[in-house]
Amino acid sequence: MAPDGIRKFNVIVAACANGGIGLNGGMPWNLKGDMKQFARLTTLTQDPLKKNAVIMGRKTWFAIPEKHRPLKNRINVVISGTLSGLAPPTYQAGSIEEALTLLTVAPLRDEVENVWIIGGQSLYQHAMASSSLGKVYFTRILREFECDAFFPVAALEKMEKTEEDVGLPAGEQEDNGVPYRFEVYSAVEGLN
Repeated sequence: MAPDGIRKFNVIVAACANGGIGLNGGMPWNLKGDMKQFARLTTLTQDPLKKNAVIMGRKTWFAIPEKHRPLKNRINVVISGTLSGLAPPTYQAGSIEEALTLLTVAPLRDEVENVWIIGGQSLYQHAMASSSLGKVYFTRILREFECDAFFPVAALEKMEKTEEDVGLPAGEQEDNGVPYRFEVYSAVEGLN
């Protein structure tokens, strides 16, 4: 159970064999199938009147091409102490806790269905240790790439791998000669 005033959230991430998630502010791979599933999962709601929220760090915000910012059909929350000039549907918060609390008060409380942490490295590290973590939607890239940002892959060992049917393609996928597969992990109560 999430602490009072804090929403449960999911994590979505793609990481290569060495746990890498990025290089020089971008992704060292181009996986159209992974990006399609990212967009689908982070916009998918049961209630057509609600949207999902995506929480990201400042570097992740700037890694998104300007023409795609904010991520459409989602409420964007950027964690930064220095960024300014953001306007709804984009909000700024000073910490992940502040962002999660922001989503529990009006007007966002009534507008948001699901919350997703989408990166980068420090947000992932914090999220994986949080008692508010629900699930991790993990794209396991079956190759190693040079990276300077990493996901705490070892934290997945404390979670339960599930066979949840959320419409993710099963088995090994491949884009641009890069093999990968989709995995879903659930937090185990009392282990975070």
